[in-house]
Amino acid sequence: MVETSFRKFAVHGDSKATGKEMNGKNFAKICKDCLITDGKNVTTTDVDIVFTKVKSKSARVITFEQFIMALTELGPKRFKGKSKEEALQLLYGLIVGKEPANAGITVTAVDRLTDTSKYTGTHKERFDDSGKGKGKVGREDIPDTSGYVAAYKGSGSYDDKVKES
Repeated sequence: MVETSFRKFAVHGDSKATGKEMNGKNFAKICKDCLITDGKNVTTTDVDIVFTKVKSKSARVITFEQFIMALTELGPKRFKGKSKEEALQLLYGLIVGKEPANAGITVTAVDRLTDTSKYTGTHKERFDDSGKGKGKVGREDIPDTSGYVAAYKGSGSYDDKVKES
């Protein structure tokens, strides 16, 4: 149903939104995601103009009824040669069942950052061919915790010296 899609886009990106009204940004998004804007017949500028035209003077949002008025306005532009009613029905067809598209963005970013095959330089050395981390073995600079100063020649000879005396 068109109203269901309207509500989903209306609350998109706004935690305080009720879904009864849609702001200009989300109206532009529903037009873009549902392919109402095609870059030739209907541009983002057309969408902004129609939004401004149907909203109340001082309002910054449109209701569902105003949304339908906006679609009625955009329909004949998007589908040239069709009647207003026919164009509106075709727009409904584009909108029904659609949701705001952006759910997959986070997942792909995380996948890209955690793909060890893309690592280079010293980071690459810390993973084996399967992409599993090598742990301490993969690190070059393993700290010496023996208690001796670095590069001390007589390291490990303390017990021998103590026995001699």
